Amino acid sequence: MRAIWTGAIGFGLVNIPVKLYSAAQQSDLDLDMLDKKDHAHIKFKRVNEETGKEISWNNIVKAYKYKGEYVILNDKDFEQASPKKSKFIEIDEFIMEEEIDSIYFETPYFLEPEKSGTKAYALLREALKKSGKAGLGSFVLRNKEHLCILRPYKNAIVLNRLRFAEEVRDPGELSLPAGKTKATEMKMALSLIDQLTKPFDIKKFKDTYTAELLKLIKEKAKGKEIKHQPLKVTHRKTKDLMSQLKASLKKAS
Repeated sequence: MRAIWTGAIGFGLVNIPVKLYSAAQQSDLDLDMLDKKDHAHIKFKRVNEETGKEISWNNIVKAYKYKGEYVILNDKDFEQASPKKSKFIEIDEFIMEEEIDSIYFETPYFLEPEKSGTKAYALLREALKKSGKAGLGSFVLRNKEHLCILRPYKNAIVLNRLRFAEEVRDPGELSLPAGKTKATEMKMALSLIDQLTKPFDIKKFKDTYTAELLKLIKEKAKGKEIKHQPLKVTHRKTKDLMSQLKASLKKAS
């Protein structure tokens, strides 16, 4: 794995030098885009809007439009905006992880200690395990500040990026039904939930779509004609809810 950020964790007056690694990887297929006519590979170019000429990365700068004029920014400017947060994950407080609604969770990363920080890293990891709590802090990655929590995962400390409250939309903008339900329907729904309740085991779940897609690709490569059978989704009327619940309970049992 390649580190995407280096800095330190601030735990009280203890500094733990660390490297940040992506903890997730894609399971989908790497598909290329081709021209429909001759199957030539499609490339994206960075083009000057005025001249139409292609521009190399070395000649591209970032800017913010302020009062009608562009203000050019360089790497040092981004770091200077918050030097501490650009190189420091300060744990501001400790919380119970279950206090955080899942809608705020974003991307997970592994934290690996530098040689000089192994003892302090192990202490923080074990303290988090024993307390059952997570560290809450913030840091800057790729020119953006991120709220984050630090928690133990197996023998590592995982950093989970969190969304800020203002980044989550209000569901009040949606057309949603009221909370009124019939007692008989609620009883059957709860029974169905009980019947389908099992201990969570992530290893039971696989990305079967990718496997099926790869199987189809191999068949097409052999020249086999693929029969397309679209799935028809039937929307039943609300009055059929009781019959659907009964059938669901029968199937689950």
